[in-house]
Amino acid sequence: MKNLIHKFFPFAVVILIFIIVSVAYFSPILEGKKIFQNDIKQFTGMAKEVNDFRKENDAEPYWTNAAFGGMPTYNLSVLYPNNYIKKLDKLLRFLPRPADYLFLYFLSFFILLLVLKVDYKLATLGAFAFGFSTYYIIILGVGHNAKAHAIAYMPMVLAGIILVLQQKYLWGFVLTAIAMSLEINASHPQMTYYLLFMVLILGVFYLIDAFKEKQLPTFFKSVAILMIAVVLAVGTNATSLLATKEYATHSTRGKSELTITPNGSSKKPSKGLDKEYITQYSYGILETFNLFIPRFMGGGNYEDVGLDSNIYQFLKGKTDPRRAKEFAKFAPMYWGKQPIVEAPAYIGAILVFLFVLGIFLVKGKLKKWLVGAVIFSILLSWGKNFNMLTNFFIDYVPLYNKFRAVSSIQVIAELAIPLLGILGLKELFSTNNTSEIKLKALKNTFYIVGGLALIFTLLGSSLFAFEGLRDANYDAMVTGFLDAIIADRKAVFFTDSLRSLILITLSTSILWLFVKEKLNKNTTTVIIACLILFDLVSVDRRYVNNEDFLSAKKVDKPFVASEVDKEILKDKSYYRVANFIVNPMNDGSTSYFHKSIGGYHAAKLRRYQELYDYQISKNNIEVLNMMNTKYFIFEDSSGREALQQNPDANGNVWFVENIKVVNNANEEISALDSLKTKTEAVIDKRFVNGDFKTSFPKDSTATIQLVTYKTNELTYKSNSNSNQFAVFSEIYYKDGWNAYIDGKQTPYYRVNYVLRGMEIPKGKHTIEFKFEPTVIKKGNTITLTSYALLLIISLGWFFVDKKKKNV
Repeated sequence: MKNLIHKFFPFAVVILIFIIVSVAYFSPILEGKKIFQNDIKQFTGMAKEVNDFRKENDAEPYWTNAAFGGMPTYNLSVLYPNNYIKKLDKLLRFLPRPADYLFLYFLSFFILLLVLKVDYKLATLGAFAFGFSTYYIIILGVGHNAKAHAIAYMPMVLAGIILVLQQKYLWGFVLTAIAMSLEINASHPQMTYYLLFMVLILGVFYLIDAFKEKQLPTFFKSVAILMIAVVLAVGTNATSLLATKEYATHSTRGKSELTITPNGSSKKPSKGLDKEYITQYSYGILETFNLFIPRFMGGGNYEDVGLDSNIYQFLKGKTDPRRAKEFAKFAPMYWGKQPIVEAPAYIGAILVFLFVLGIFLVKGKLKKWLVGAVIFSILLSWGKNFNMLTNFFIDYVPLYNKFRAVSSIQVIAELAIPLLGILGLKELFSTNNTSEIKLKALKNTFYIVGGLALIFTLLGSSLFAFEGLRDANYDAMVTGFLDAIIADRKAVFFTDSLRSLILITLSTSILWLFVKEKLNKNTTTVIIACLILFDLVSVDRRYVNNEDFLSAKKVDKPFVASEVDKEILKDKSYYRVANFIVNPMNDGSTSYFHKSIGGYHAAKLRRYQELYDYQISKNNIEVLNMMNTKYFIFEDSSGREALQQNPDANGNVWFVENIKVVNNANEEISALDSLKTKTEAVIDKRFVNGDFKTSFPKDSTATIQLVTYKTNELTYKSNSNSNQFAVFSEIYYKDGWNAYIDGKQTPYYRVNYVLRGMEIPKGKHTIEFKFEPTVIKKGNTITLTSYALLLIISLGWFFVDKKKKNV
């Protein structure tokens, strides 16, 4: 027992250190404060109706009407049944947010380094190096929690895979299955997709090595074990994956039927996201040096350059000093090619130095894998700046065209660079190489990395123009203002280049002293750890710090009802609101209080996005009427928020007399240009059969109205003297919504491009729409089966191995 305690005590201490450091970095959580994250603020607005439904009904709606006219909640806010892997995740993320994600970064990378036989002290250093990578901290600041979540589990998945490839089959199988389950549960398919690339590159080098050493049967045995582990991991997440897959075909990630643009010109039908949209955030080729010098491209879009800056000195004599101070605090420093950059994706000067050192000292397939992964990641992150490769992947690599922001593939480099750097440090500390080899590697690394930093420090200001995409606007504001901005860009470029040079020189000196036996291993490790923490944390704190925390109340309830909101909320009926003060398709605030025609989500229903682009954005009032848009929020002539009620809104449901049958999606969306939505509807001929009626007699006494509303269930009453055709102001979504007339399931149609339509028999009837997605039940069955198989295989394997050892 004492031996067991002695063996695991250091690891317990390391875990405690991870907890302390995570909490210390985000110390305001100790005061009960929460970090303000804009994306989470918007999410809070979008998820309000779902959360309210859960509290009131103790059930899951799987649908919300608060955004984009209505959409499934599969990729918004959802709790699936029997999601035990989510409970394990919550157990691991026991710290308050966002300290929980930082802790997870540390823990996951620490496990990977232990699997690679790195000493626990050096593994602790590596965990800090990985966790404090600027990009990982920045995404916590802006609220990309799902991305951070998925990134955090990537090293753990790799650890499991490498264990299996090391022929430690049982524990590798268990770790891979659990870690991959957690990775998928994080619900950021793009990050998991990028992880797949990293795994494939790893597999290629292991395959080549197995071929050379005539170990192909062993390799393929490992692959088979890993495939079973991954299949079970997928199975434990079957409910969410099946629901997401089903929704993806209807979302902006799916195929469009339209072959015309909003202005009527022709275009090719889309099978995924548009290339322009995919590559909008493409890393500039020169911008890659941000990984090594934090403000190589100026930093973020807005930087605090202080009162000693050229910008402040220039403006203070030409405008109010307070305005000059404000502008200096939010100076436009970024001069790269991306539309918006919160902060540079800085990996660390010391870690880049150690990465190059690792290239010289580390041997074998792991080095080849990590170098190959870094090159692959950086080349693809260039996006439209390296079209030949990017277009190939968009056109031919499965699923690549489903994801935007190609620059984010640099997460591979942000994992591989510190990993090879720590492995390089491990080799420097080991006795495998002579002092001569180590000194030569140190010297060559310093010449390469330090030399590059020296060139940028001495000559950088004259090598580049330091001109950004929006600079013409600044020069138009005040003559000479752009010169002041460029001068400050040059200043921060020089400062950070010199900073990197000094850190590289210090690191080289410390490691040189170690090789010369002037410092021992532990002292060297502590000093390098301190330098890395200083390097990364000081940059991180520029962008995410205590100022980003607010009281819990302000974060949990980020929106306060305005007088206009309060006026609208007096109306207790069911209707929609169009808020034109904001961009309706990039706004979660309106959904917090109302049923909005807009929303905030990266994967909207494609047909609704098209309805907005082709009709609503052109102020087609008939389309707004058919969406039951009863209230408009706008800015009046004095710049204040104003309200206008729309008396012509069609209501929740209405009868139409004529139905236009068109040949395709192009004609259907175009028909809305002139459709009189109160009396007419348009339908694609695919829905039409021989019994379909296109005209119905006008019945002035006919009535139909919504009598009860729930998020996932709507009930109507109708009364007419003849059969009528009803159009419901609800989004058509075939995979889940079922219609019933007097309790009998009845078919309905997609009309007006996005709405539901149904023939209603004469007489008095009760019509119900219920959201009853079968994918949840199907997924739950697979999930439970996968949990059972994972448990049975793991326990059975363990006892069989134990029995073999005892024989």
